[in-house]
Amino acid sequence: MALIVQKFGGSSVADAESIKRVAKRIVETRKAGNEVVVAVSAMGDTTDNLLDLAHEVTLLPAPRELDMLLTAGERISMALLAMAIKSMGFDARSFTGSQAGMITDAQHGSARIVDVTPGRVRGALDEGAIAIVAGFQGFNRGTGDITTLGRGGSDTTAVALAAALEADTCEIYTDVDGIFTADPRIVPRARPIRRISSEEMLELAAGGAKVLHIRAVEYARRHGVTLHVRSSFNNKEGTIVYNPAAPGQDENGDPVEEPVIAGVATDLGEAKITVVGVRDEPGRAAEIFTTVARTGANIDMIVQNVSAAATGLTDISFTLPKASAGAVIAALTADQSRLGYLTLQHDDQIGKLALVGAGMRTNSGVSAQLFRALADAGINIEMISTSEIRISVVTRADSVQAAAIAVHTAFGLDADTEAIVYAGTGR
Repeated sequence: MALIVQKFGGSSVADAESIKRVAKRIVETRKAGNEVVVAVSAMGDTTDNLLDLAHEVTLLPAPRELDMLLTAGERISMALLAMAIKSMGFDARSFTGSQAGMITDAQHGSARIVDVTPGRVRGALDEGAIAIVAGFQGFNRGTGDITTLGRGGSDTTAVALAAALEADTCEIYTDVDGIFTADPRIVPRARPIRRISSEEMLELAAGGAKVLHIRAVEYARRHGVTLHVRSSFNNKEGTIVYNPAAPGQDENGDPVEEPVIAGVATDLGEAKITVVGVRDEPGRAAEIFTTVARTGANIDMIVQNVSAAATGLTDISFTLPKASAGAVIAALTADQSRLGYLTLQHDDQIGKLALVGAGMRTNSGVSAQLFRALADAGINIEMISTSEIRISVVTRADSVQAAAIAVHTAFGLDADTEAIVYAGTGR
């Protein structure tokens, strides 16, 4: 008997009929002789709608109360799904994140899992039941409060349960047929990827790919969990995210030829801050980013210009999530006299494009081909960042889709037909 963890996203449980369809798939897995644990997201756009409602009540919702509000969405989904499974003649038991043993730190809105104690889940399985767990949420022992894991938290819940229960596989069900070479909503002729390394998937997620959350991929890689990304709307093969034994090898240590380019990711959720007129001397950048770090903002790309000979001043630009920009600007402004810069510039109309492929290690000319494709499309580059298997560029937000389509075509990634997105607003 295999133990399978399945995660279903919001678009997969968007309404009553969708919940019944998901329940049928879960029951089929159980009928095949498997133990089944399910992590479920809130229905459709429930989380976004609850956020909107909170901000209609107050401009600054209290973090603790916001977490209490947002976790209601997953509790609704888990209870309805358990009811649907019971109506099909199979035992199912729903658990909140705290009941399932998802122990987190005390950071409301973006809590991190510090321990998983799934005793009640394991007990339900031992008694022949299907366990349904509310994703996205946990519990802090110190404060006794409910917490949420942030965007993509249900993916992380599923992976954490799979690791703690030593599951055979963790299936992530979504509204597309697996992982694609680009977001099908952005690049209609994106093609499906059958197998991808966790290393490449991490870079795509960091670049903005939303099919898997970066924390879930990192958790899976660290704990040796194999991910299987599939559509909840059909029985197609989907995508396996495997943990390579070493670069150039599969999970079994056998040699594989890695693709030069695995995919293209885009992100419209970042802003750029430029600190203008920084004295070009040792320690200034450290002081600036120490101030930024105190806000808890997650910095992505950083560029420092060559200082002007006449003034000895330079500019430092960096990107970060739009939601963090206000706090960072406030912190830098309050510290301006000590930091000694001239002004701040804030730009929230940027977009990021990331090109990812493990084969970049051994193939030259990738950068030239990328920049040529963008130039031919008339797209200007504002910032560039690279890693061993990724090249990221920042451009104007309204140019990102055109950039993604141009680069996707230039690297021969286009499929013969357009991809199908079965549900979801992409909100």
